[in-house]
Amino acid sequence: MRWAKGAYLRSVSRAFRANPAAVAGLVVFGALVVCAVCAPLLAPYDPAASDLSLRLRGIGTPGHPLGLDGNGRDMLSRLIYGARVSLLTGLVPVAAGGIAAVPIGLLAGYYERAGTVVMRVMDVLFAFPIVLLGILLAAILGPGLPNLLAALTVVVIPYTARVVFVETVLSKHLGFVEAARALGASDRRIIAGQLLPQVLSAAVVYSMTIVGAISIAAAGLSFLGLGIQPPTADWGLMTSDGRNVLNLAPHVSTLPGVAICVMVISLNMMGDGVRAALDPLLRANAALEGRR
Repeated sequence: MRWAKGAYLRSVSRAFRANPAAVAGLVVFGALVVCAVCAPLLAPYDPAASDLSLRLRGIGTPGHPLGLDGNGRDMLSRLIYGARVSLLTGLVPVAAGGIAAVPIGLLAGYYERAGTVVMRVMDVLFAFPIVLLGILLAAILGPGLPNLLAALTVVVIPYTARVVFVETVLSKHLGFVEAARALGASDRRIIAGQLLPQVLSAAVVYSMTIVGAISIAAAGLSFLGLGIQPPTADWGLMTSDGRNVLNLAPHVSTLPGVAICVMVISLNMMGDGVRAALDPLLRANAALEGRR
């Protein structure tokens, strides 16, 4: 059993490494994580320190390679520190929402009557676009990082729960589940031992694909003043700060906007690679391509 698990993990790892786009996404995302973790060591200045005599200076300013913003703060330092908040607002809601959504989707998919009620409630939330639901919840809870994370967590739940629900409905009548039921396994054992491993990979892959969307939603809420509050360095807030001086100093909005795009693209590339690596058919095709 242990050997089989090891062989499976090696097969998934090989399939992921055989995908150049996925590896590139992992490298880029890893670099962003390093910047976030090592921000105090990498940033040349305090992200909140300002020098009004140099405000709005452009890229290539001596001592400030990426220029300064409207308050005379170093853009490079704020971009590095902004990675902390932007990654936090993307990863934490998806992880917390996934933890809540997996049991909801499993129970709703396994117990049909209860599932009908639960999924109708999820459909009400699912009917709202991510950004609009995030704006509604953030406006109710108020600005600030904890409230932003809570609002985005609620946003994630119906999307992930639907994926788990569909996967559970498709899997609960398969042979291995029927065999466990015939052997007298309880519902709890079937759900935890048979269905949970089956739906977990789908939930993980889907979660990776929506981290970018949640990060963009968080940036949008900060842009509207409903998320992170100044003077905290956040890519969405930095983009908002530069909109009034876009013609005079385009780098103030452009640089954090590019950083958001890079993060989202790298996460999407990683998500596609993980999905392909976990899919048996795609993994087999990748293995055949590698042998040629």
